[in-house]
Amino acid sequence: MASSPHSPRRQRKALYTATTFERRRRMTVPLSRDLRRRFHARALPVRKGDTVRVLSGSFVGREERVAKVDRRAYAVVLDNVTVKTGEDKLKPLPIRTSHLVITRLNLSDAWRRRVLQVADEDVTPEERGEVPEAGVEALPAEATPALPPAEAPAPAAAPPSDDDDTEDAA
Repeated sequence: MASSPHSPRRQRKALYTATTFERRRRMTVPLSRDLRRRFHARALPVRKGDTVRVLSGSFVGREERVAKVDRRAYAVVLDNVTVKTGEDKLKPLPIRTSHLVITRLNLSDAWRRRVLQVADEDVTPEERGEVPEAGVEALPAEATPALPPAEAPAPAAAPPSDDDDTEDAA
């Protein structure tokens, strides 16, 4: 990201004409205090799978997982952060990165672990994305709907062989 002059007009132009690589750097989000101590970094570019806390707006205090990073709009879409439209439909609400703080990192990517200088042994399975979140509990067996026999997948039929035709004729 080249430093542009202090003119507001040129600052806006740099914002609108930035490449995707520059936009990624502009979309950095500060880390929580615990993560700062652990990784010795102040902020990182946000990515899908990170868990963030909303600092301002109507969803203040919510901790949600990042569902989508929209570099074109400089916004982030979070799970379960929606707004109702005029037709009573739920639409995801994009949030600017300046309103967020990262509380849990997605360390499934080896490149990101290398940038943070984290050894593979120090990464928990939850941070790798191997174990589902602790907040999500499995449904009890009686609550899971069973498929009716009509909707159960049919076994693949074997092609008829020559032996079957001779048995029918006899």
